[in-house]
Amino acid sequence: MANDTKPTGLTHERIETNNFLMIVLILIVLLFGGLVEIVPLFFQKSTTEPVKGVKPYTALQLAGRDVYVREGCYNCHSQMIRPFRAETLRYGHYSVAGESVYDHPFQWGSKRTGPDLARVGGKYSDEWHRIHLINPRDVVPESNMPAYPWLEKTLVDAQSMPNHLKALRAVGVPYTDEEISKASADVQGKTELEATIAYLQVLGLAIK
Repeated sequence: MANDTKPTGLTHERIETNNFLMIVLILIVLLFGGLVEIVPLFFQKSTTEPVKGVKPYTALQLAGRDVYVREGCYNCHSQMIRPFRAETLRYGHYSVAGESVYDHPFQWGSKRTGPDLARVGGKYSDEWHRIHLINPRDVVPESNMPAYPWLEKTLVDAQSMPNHLKALRAVGVPYTDEEISKASADVQGKTELEATIAYLQVLGLAIK
């Protein structure tokens, strides 16, 4: 005679035959696993404290970073050099979390339609970047990067910069009252092209 009694308790058989219970337990395991991996990072100095030499972006650099994010540059360029010999030989020292503590949002990723830009600062002249952003093929004939000629004609929104710095200070970026008060003056009359170049030229300089 067959045994038709249903299993009771959290037995292996009951979990496998109860869809709802299986889903709930999977979610609990994923939640716990995520907490175990993520929570300790908030208490590790290597991920919460800036490395020596890292400073908050100036108002002009920050404006350039805004342009970089707005134009979707991160869709083709990562800013994360992984600790592999092939990567460090090509791009330089691997990226560390302490370099990005003032970045909101950070630009780490793995998209490499174009080269990684984590250490592009100082690699090319301002003039090279100007030409490259206006028409990339003037300096890299095989480039498939789109041109951004309007950046040269568009001025940075100077009036919005103090509030931007205030917002970043609220999440931990150590801007002073003086830096916030003169933020508008620091970018007054500057083009978005100049701001973007200023941002690119500071990337990766903290680690030699």
